[in-house]
This record gives sequence, structure tokens and C-alpha cells, in this order.
Amino acid sequence: MPTSPTASPLLPPSRTEGDGSAVIRVLSYNIRSMRDDTTALARVIAACEPDLVLLQEAPRFFRWRKKLARLAAASGQVVLSGGATASGPALLCSLRATVEHTEDVLLPLTPGLHRRGFATAVVRFGGANGPRVGVLSCHLSLQKDERRQQGDMLLDSLAALDTPHAVAGGDLNERPDGRTFKRLAAALQDGWAVAPWGGEHTSTPGDPHQRIDALFATAGVEVLGCGVPLDQPGVTEADLRAATDHLPVLAALRIPATRQRRQPSVSRSQPVGVSQ
Repeated sequence: MPTSPTASPLLPPSRTEGDGSAVIRVLSYNIRSMRDDTTALARVIAACEPDLVLLQEAPRFFRWRKKLARLAAASGQVVLSGGATASGPALLCSLRATVEHTEDVLLPLTPGLHRRGFATAVVRFGGANGPRVGVLSCHLSLQKDERRQQGDMLLDSLAALDTPHAVAGGDLNERPDGRTFKRLAAALQDGWAVAPWGGEHTSTPGDPHQRIDALFATAGVEVLGCGVPLDQPGVTEADLRAATDHLPVLAALRIPATRQRRQPSVSRSQPVGVSQ
């Protein structure tokens, strides 16, 4: 697996600024149901020092809660939401996050295709008066028409979180030139496109040749850097190859201090059914 052409400067650490804004680290990672080297997986997550972890293909079957809890504990996180109840997407967070609300969204089932869903939450950073952030983890369909519909549902669900700022990410099963990827990048900030850092391609670890995983943020969030953490201290090529069949995406974001309540800057289409 190649490293970045030149060593990337380190992303800034998580912190709360004097003006009340918060710098946070967000990691998105398809973990292939933890069927690979879970010790390597936990090392990668821990080395990235994230405040939020957006997982895809979290365990969904036998003892899935216990498996997810073990991964969280081994990587210095706690389970926030999702897993089987969201049909795969899940959220972890550090103890720095104050949790206000979590909700799992199950998307309409297309006969013959895999059930999809979103793991969502609203959290604060910097205490009870810190910036409120909506969070969504997704794993979109392999089928292009269903994937396009799910992209619209993602924007609806993100706006429905009713937070000043929001972050979404996951496995899109589509490259940046695809219709759904373009739709999301038009409504939200595509982290890599705004502030490229580290590596670009996320699939596959042995032969990175395409970007099908991404992190997005609403307008007003400052993207300080986003990409595959090839040069992150503690992240090794061996662990990235062993952990799962995707490479992770890590971003550092500055969330402005919350001054007034307003909707995220996303375009909404049609309502989405939500299940607890």
C-alpha cells in the first residue's frame, strides 16, 4: 500500500477554543462485520484519536452488541448508537462528547436487496453549552437507483436532526463522479475535496485505487484536513491491511460556537420513516 507522496502534517488535536468553538476528529470506517483482525482494527481507531467514529458493516447478528462494545473499549471509545438496529451503520464516541439524542433510521426495503439504515445522534463538545453537532453514519446501496434515493434520504435525516452543524460519512459504494456522490457533495462539504490530507483512495487496502468512502460536513463547519490517515502516528500499513477491506477516512473539523438555533445547510427532499 503506497504512502502519501509527501508526509502530511499532523492534523490538529481535539480541543475547545477560547471562543467556544470545538476542534474535533471524526473517523469513518467500514469494518466488514469485524471478520478480520479486530486487534489491528482497534489499534487503527485508537491511533487516530477520534471524538466520533462512524462505522459501517458493524456486527449485526449473534452477540453483536458484545462485539461492538469490545471494539469500543479496546479503541478507547464508547458505543453511541446503531449496529443491528440500524442494519449495519454504528456510532462510537469518546468521553469528550456529551450525548443529547440517538436514533436509528431504517430505510425502505427493496425486495431482493440488503436492508439499509442510518445511525444518527446529536452530541455536544465542550460541555453543556458547547457546539451541538448532528452525526450520521451510512452505508449506501450497491444498486444505483436505490443508492440515489438513499442519498436524498440521508440529506433529509441530517436536516431532521435540527442542529446548527452536522457531519455525515460512510461507505457510499460510489466514486466522486457518481450521481449520488455528486448530489451529496453539492449539498454538503466533501472533506477530501475541501481540505485534502493523507491519502485519497479508500478501496482496497492492498490496492488503493478508488474513493468510495467519504466524510461530509454542513456549511459553517471548517474542514481542517480530511483523508486516509497514512502518516498518522501509530497507524501502520500492516494494521490497515489486516483490519478490514476498506481504508478509514479521518477528518479534523472546527465546529463554531453555538450562538443561535438554525437548520443545517442541507437540501431536503421527502420525509424518511424513522424507527427507534
